[in-house]
Amino acid sequence: MNIWIVSTVCLIFTLSSVSAKNNKCNFPPDLWCSSEEIAASCQVTQQCSETSWLLKEKTGPVNFTLYYESLCPDCQQFIRFMLYPTYQKISSIMNLTLVPYGNARESRESSGRYKYDCQHGPQECVGNLIDTCSIYYLKIVEKYFPYIHCMEISQSDPLQAAKQCAQQFTVPLDKILSCANSSLGNSLEHEMAKKTDSLRPQHQYVPWVTLNGVHNEKIQNEAQNNLVKLICKTYQGAKKPEACNEFKVKKTNRCYK
Repeated sequence: MNIWIVSTVCLIFTLSSVSAKNNKCNFPPDLWCSSEEIAASCQVTQQCSETSWLLKEKTGPVNFTLYYESLCPDCQQFIRFMLYPTYQKISSIMNLTLVPYGNARESRESSGRYKYDCQHGPQECVGNLIDTCSIYYLKIVEKYFPYIHCMEISQSDPLQAAKQCAQQFTVPLDKILSCANSSLGNSLEHEMAKKTDSLRPQHQYVPWVTLNGVHNEKIQNEAQNNLVKLICKTYQGAKKPEACNEFKVKKTNRCYK
């Protein structure tokens, strides 16, 4: 299969070289797909997206997205007992995205701000905003997920949990809480609402997950039953984390007559 892909790439780039020579392409063919800018200048964007970029996407980390709401008991259970332990074991082959909004509803007020009605009451809206602002300020999942995990497993209300967990992790608590009460947090949560409402198929419950952008009941059930196994079998890269080894197909030994 890889030989076919390489051959196809070579053929396409050979055919493209004539065109590239007549344009502002001052790069050798082996660099044409190294960036979108170079691909565009060499007029091979389509060829790169259909060959080497596609292959890289298939062998890259698995994209896993969780759509949730902060006070949903089932979401908290999933984060505590499935998602966070999985992330600790195989984060090297995961691109994890958290979308804190869930089954909330938004409406726009005359002032232009958005009003949020959350399934588990106003405190859940506070929790969603704190999570969203944590993602905004901490930026990378390695920093914000442990903090959000701490808040999600806390028995305290969201505001108190945010303060308690800030004692365990280095976070800009003042900025996060200020954000959650400001127009910035309001607009950031609107982005979470748009991500959730644009799901196809539309979400019917939470926790709701997508695997490489896809949701179906098979993926959902596997994610909730054994997420490590699901991520490991989806990942197409050559080197898998040690935690994936227990899911390898074992060779069957036989004694033939």
